[in-house]
Amino acid sequence: MAFTLFVAWVAIAFLLPIYLFGLHHGKPRSVEVGQATTTRSRARRALTSEKALNERPHPDVHTVHDIILHAAKQFPTRPAMGARSVIRVVTEEKEVIKTIGGQQVTEVKKWNFFELSGYSWMNYAEVKEHVAKLGGGLQHIGLKAGDKLTLFAATSRDWQFMAHAAFSQSIAVTTAYDTLGEEGLTFSLNECEITTLFTNADLLKIMPSVGANVPSLKRIIYNGTADEKVLARIKETFPHYALYHIDQIAAFGIEFPVDTVPPKPEDTAVIMYTSGSTGNPKGVVLTHRNIVAAVAGAKDRGDIILPTTSEVYLAYLPLAHVLELVTEHLALVCGCAIGYGSVRTLTDASVRNCKGDLNELRPTVMAGVPAVWETIRKAVMGKLKAKSPNVRRIFDLAVALKWQLIQYGLPTGFLDNTIFKPIRAQTGGRLRYAISGGAPMPKETQKFMTCTVCPILQGYGMTETCAANVIQLPTDPWMLGRVGPPTSTVEIVLAAVEDTNYHPSNRPRPQGEIWMRGPSVMKEYYKNPKATAETMTADGWLMTGDIGEFYPDGTIAIIDRKKNLVKLSNGEYIALEKLESQYKTSPYTHNICVYAHSEEAFAVAIVNPIEKEIMTLAKELGVPGHFDEVCESPLILKALLADLRTMAKNGGFKPAEILGHIAIDAELWTPENQMLTAAQKLKRKEIVEANKARIAAMYKAGRQ
Repeated sequence: MAFTLFVAWVAIAFLLPIYLFGLHHGKPRSVEVGQATTTRSRARRALTSEKALNERPHPDVHTVHDIILHAAKQFPTRPAMGARSVIRVVTEEKEVIKTIGGQQVTEVKKWNFFELSGYSWMNYAEVKEHVAKLGGGLQHIGLKAGDKLTLFAATSRDWQFMAHAAFSQSIAVTTAYDTLGEEGLTFSLNECEITTLFTNADLLKIMPSVGANVPSLKRIIYNGTADEKVLARIKETFPHYALYHIDQIAAFGIEFPVDTVPPKPEDTAVIMYTSGSTGNPKGVVLTHRNIVAAVAGAKDRGDIILPTTSEVYLAYLPLAHVLELVTEHLALVCGCAIGYGSVRTLTDASVRNCKGDLNELRPTVMAGVPAVWETIRKAVMGKLKAKSPNVRRIFDLAVALKWQLIQYGLPTGFLDNTIFKPIRAQTGGRLRYAISGGAPMPKETQKFMTCTVCPILQGYGMTETCAANVIQLPTDPWMLGRVGPPTSTVEIVLAAVEDTNYHPSNRPRPQGEIWMRGPSVMKEYYKNPKATAETMTADGWLMTGDIGEFYPDGTIAIIDRKKNLVKLSNGEYIALEKLESQYKTSPYTHNICVYAHSEEAFAVAIVNPIEKEIMTLAKELGVPGHFDEVCESPLILKALLADLRTMAKNGGFKPAEILGHIAIDAELWTPENQMLTAAQKLKRKEIVEANKARIAAMYKAGRQ
């Protein structure tokens, strides 16, 4: 009996975990096709597309316009798109002390918060009908097949309505981030010779200055409640402009109904302008075929992530970004409910007298960029810091236990419904999966969020490849640092990178620049054949500029970016974006820009700090003064550098990747002050230029 119990214990404690671990860890996630060359690896494809790449999510979907028709036919009474209305704006004031020219100055800052209604919904049949009305209205005011309509607006239900109204009349859409700024918007409007623009009422104020430099513009459509003074100024400055509220366009469609003019798969659907981290933004030409194929590839994962039509997706990322555009169309083709929100109203703390979007909608699926997940992680860790050592110990043990269970494929509900329930409640309490894209996600953040909230699946793609090219399998969130296998719509090779050690012949993992080919890859850059030729090979491969490596199971990890590789004076290469991704996990760091000079042997960094955490640190260290003064304190800089080096150690950085010195820039980096792009990516050139004196001083002082 004792021997039997011993054997059973060994089996349960050792053999069962090994069996479960091997059961789903050793399976191939993609398949090799074709032949390798001296500079390229064999191509990898999804297991389901070994013979041919996938092009459509459903047999009757050939264009983006067809997605609405398909959804209305399959799910006519299902809630399709929900939106909230602004009841009132609540203004709050706070005095802030700043040092200007050596003198302390008190400024009064104002913050506006929204009080919002609950969600009002339109079902799929109603969406189809409303889109048809708007399409008729667009035709009535003078737009016709082959024309272009610019959408310069925040993510909303109206954004999608206007896009699909255009598609229903074979009108192409050009996109511009609502935070793009006058210069970038003017460039894109002129390049596309735009006559008609859709925008939000609160963005109308920049139209007089933009319009003065865009001679082709003659119609503006807007939603929301416009300031009458702004409207009067536009009419006075440009008497030839026609101004329409979106409701007027729908009314025209009712009064003057027209037939749809369905687009063809090869027609241009969207010219999507990149956010332009350097120079003017480039217009990426995406055909209906491209976007439909991207949705088809995403649906490979979506059939697991969105298994039923009862799923609810929270839409708040910019629709001018390809990640959100494709994800929302995936939700539509699957018959899910899309509730529209905003970064400004996501949480209960960011609104007044109502619930934030997360708790009002209680989504089951959402997408986000690493900064969103990192903000949640830091908020939780900040609250844990105030708890007793025993509470923190129990929490850490629960995270470790759940991580083991996830790797073995075992259930974790008993932890989710107890220890992690308060954290899950911050995202509405129903979140089953989340997708992360747009930038590399730190391993520690992915692990933490997967354990405490829901599985966070990393994806990889770019505007030029229509986003959904590589996505982690829902069973594989434990694969930290990897972005998963290719979707069924692309094939991927790794190409050797000159003057580096990145080569597809490397072992144990082939490495090189990621090249993609397939039906979701862009047609071209708009009116930019030079950039197109520099990005596309003669045989149809798009050179991404990202450096990756293949794991034996066919998954991919992004390890570097060609343009951000810097060779130090000691001959070692460092990848700036990779370092920044890990250093941002510091609880004191809101953002960070790593800089390295090729004539120096170490890297330095400009840190954009979290004011609350820095002031708490100052109190602990006995450093007096207001925020600007504290940020210049040697004690603060020393403590922050030590913390960043701990992050480097946690990330397994080699010596050359560990920062030698840091400086703090106390002013928050935003798209408005030109430190970030509209997609929240660093404008490296501008940050370095603004901090060149600090950088010179750091290198003069040497490694600390």
